[in-house]
Amino acid sequence: MSNSGHISRKRGVAHQTASPTLELKRVSVAYVSGASSGLTLRGAQHAVERYALEDISLKVGAGDRVAVVGPNGAGKSTLLGLVVGTVKPSTGQVNVYGHGPTGHTCIAYVPQRSRIDWTFPVTVKDVVMMGRVAQIGMFRWPGRRDHAIVRACLEKVNALHLMQEQIGELSGGQQQRIFIARALAQEAELLLMDEPLTGLDAPSRDAIFEILDRLQSEGVTVLVATHDLKMAAARFDQIMLLNRRIVAYGSPATVLNPENLLTAYGGGEMVVSESPAKSKSAAE
Repeated sequence: MSNSGHISRKRGVAHQTASPTLELKRVSVAYVSGASSGLTLRGAQHAVERYALEDISLKVGAGDRVAVVGPNGAGKSTLLGLVVGTVKPSTGQVNVYGHGPTGHTCIAYVPQRSRIDWTFPVTVKDVVMMGRVAQIGMFRWPGRRDHAIVRACLEKVNALHLMQEQIGELSGGQQQRIFIARALAQEAELLLMDEPLTGLDAPSRDAIFEILDRLQSEGVTVLVATHDLKMAAARFDQIMLLNRRIVAYGSPATVLNPENLLTAYGGGEMVVSESPAKSKSAAE
């Protein structure tokens, strides 16, 4: 069948397969600075309009692996929030497979580890099973197939032996692998990761990229926000250099040149390569 009109049927929003996995059309996220209110949402009277992101347009295809790099405050987390649907654009349009992000079950998001409450008493199995909620529906008990999928996803990330462990007791690398397993259980086709490698040692990073390599071969699209330019250049096919606007987007060789870096960072500090932490390995 021609790809011009074929729509795949799954739980959640039906995909228009002729459309890119992700497309942003002239998207801006505006904030305003009032005289006494600090940064507030757009709409305050006599306020000066400022932008967290401005005039962002891009297309990302199935199986693409994109590193989103830029200085602090560049809008990397805001960009991921737009795709997930937790951040609403002030202008422009965000589409996932031809539709807005709301209602999709195919989008999985791994937030920064610092934003997760690791003290919450939940097992690894429970965390991964959360990924099945999008497929089985709210207020329904998981069935035999769902339990089998959870086990299979943990096995794929080499974490089946951790199934009954508390998530907060794992190493950083193990925790990231569990969240990837949750995305696999969700049957995600678009995986978003916000600074997933910060604080991980070299073996842990290698283990994460082995999983991402496998996902790419299966057609899963991955966007990773990172500060590490050297890692982005070595591990990613495409790089988005961001500082509220897209400075450059393309292959590492075309994006990471002195002119673009000066435009994005100015005189600010660039993280060329983060030193891997000396912590427990993800292989444990």
